[in-house]
Amino acid sequence: MNPERVTSLSLLERARQHDEPSWRRLVTLYGPLVEYWCRRGGAHPEDAADLAQEVFLAVSQGLERFERRGPGSFRGWVRGITRHKLLDYYRRAEGKAAAAGGSTALQRLHEIPDPQPGSDEDADEMSGLYRRALDLIRGEFEQRTWQAFWLTAVEGWEAPAAAAQLGMSAVAVRIAKSRVLARLRAEAEGLID
Repeated sequence: MNPERVTSLSLLERARQHDEPSWRRLVTLYGPLVEYWCRRGGAHPEDAADLAQEVFLAVSQGLERFERRGPGSFRGWVRGITRHKLLDYYRRAEGKAAAAGGSTALQRLHEIPDPQPGSDEDADEMSGLYRRALDLIRGEFEQRTWQAFWLTAVEGWEAPAAAAQLGMSAVAVRIAKSRVLARLRAEAEGLID
């Protein structure tokens, strides 16, 4: 991939172009959430990581065909793939032994609703995605730029207070915050919303 285009494309677009570092970043971003969905869907904790790998294999195979259809559509698409992989998981379990839990677990999966937009669960999922996205881009900024962003955007400090703490001007603090937020928006475009 042309290195000049890397920063102008979202993570989703770079992953679609089979950029290996971008694919790893995508898995880092969504991996914990997919594993959570697998455990919540009734998969044994020791099976959740394997199921997540199956999910990401399916995501990689379908990523070029994915069409964004509004806010939350990528997360919903990945959640749908996860549900299908959980169904496969239960079918395999039922096939191995028609023993305890198979059909009950499958029924449990069908009873788990998707989080409603604006609900606490939805907010927790979004918060986790944003935290991981911030971790992915943190190394792209100087320490003081990051601290200015963190104090104002995350901890809620006013720019003058953050400026006094960091030995910067309030304008420099606002610029730092703006730069980090712009980079976060560019990286997460189409993946988190």
